[in-house]
Amino acid sequence: MTVFNDIDRVISTFNVETIADSRKEILKPLVDFIQLKVNTKQDIRINFICTHNSRRSHLSQTWAQTMAHYFNIKNVFCYSGGTEATALFPMVAKTLENSGFKINKISDTSNPVYSIKYSDNSHPIIGFSKKLDSYFNPKAFFAAVMTCSQADNGCPFIHGAEKRIPITFEDPKAFDDTPQQAEKYQERSLQIATELFYVFSQIVS
Repeated sequence: MTVFNDIDRVISTFNVETIADSRKEILKPLVDFIQLKVNTKQDIRINFICTHNSRRSHLSQTWAQTMAHYFNIKNVFCYSGGTEATALFPMVAKTLENSGFKINKISDTSNPVYSIKYSDNSHPIIGFSKKLDSYFNPKAFFAAVMTCSQADNGCPFIHGAEKRIPITFEDPKAFDDTPQQAEKYQERSLQIATELFYVFSQIVS
């Protein structure tokens, strides 16, 4: 399926051979969840959860929705949430923009709302920080993907989740306000993107 040309160019650089076998084992439960839903013709709902819903969970939500579109896997609905709500960190929006996403800030408050588009004719991803049980997120029949160890340890049970899957990533926040900030956010974004490319590439429609 068509994504913006700049995103397509980024995706063309992904090499799943760089993903260690141990990491593929961590990703396998998400592959299995999606495949089961495809096989049984059910909607696929994935809620990516981190502590503050400000960085890794947004990168994961955006790239997962994009990969579902890229591989033409239907009825995939990706969400994100936190154990608390803060704000989508501006460097996350900038990093996605640098990879070819079209970002529009549609509300400029302490918790701004962003429209994130990966193709001309797809519904935009609505990016803002929210708690995992927000009205914006599904209440049942979803996979809860824990993208940070703090949320993973702090939320042993996610109400309504069919499956709870820990797929944790290092936090680029450690490099905020340093000369390496942009580089490290890009590095984390591309790791998440490559791993989700691998996940959706495994699905047999």
